[in-house]
Amino acid sequence: MFEDTDAVPMIAVKDLSRARKFYQDTLGLQPAGPENAEVQLYQSGNTRIAVYLSQFAGTNRATTLNWAVDDIESVVADLKSRGIKFEHYDMPNTTRQGEVHVSGRIKNAWFKDPDGNILALMNRMEVGAKAETM
Repeated sequence: MFEDTDAVPMIAVKDLSRARKFYQDTLGLQPAGPENAEVQLYQSGNTRIAVYLSQFAGTNRATTLNWAVDDIESVVADLKSRGIKFEHYDMPNTTRQGEVHVSGRIKNAWFKDPDGNILALMNRMEVGAKAETM
């Protein structure tokens, strides 16, 4: 039913101005439409991310959004230079290499936006000639 339909991640925030500074200035995402009083769209690759006002912002204690990247260590270093602080979690069969959690071939790093929404990076892995995300 939805196999050919794009999905739009929705991230709840309490203050669009503060969110704009983070998503646009810190993360470098570009606006993907006019901002209104309730929502701002950002472009990330072929995905649009909707950041919207909600009284429930930051209440999700699970990962809200995950970016698949080719070189997680360099992305982590760049984000750290922009003031991002990374989260650390104890998980079975996982070790930490600096800010990156490693479990076999899978690498992850987590950080939060100003409202406490958990955002993540994961390594993009090559399987044969096709890139996939794990």
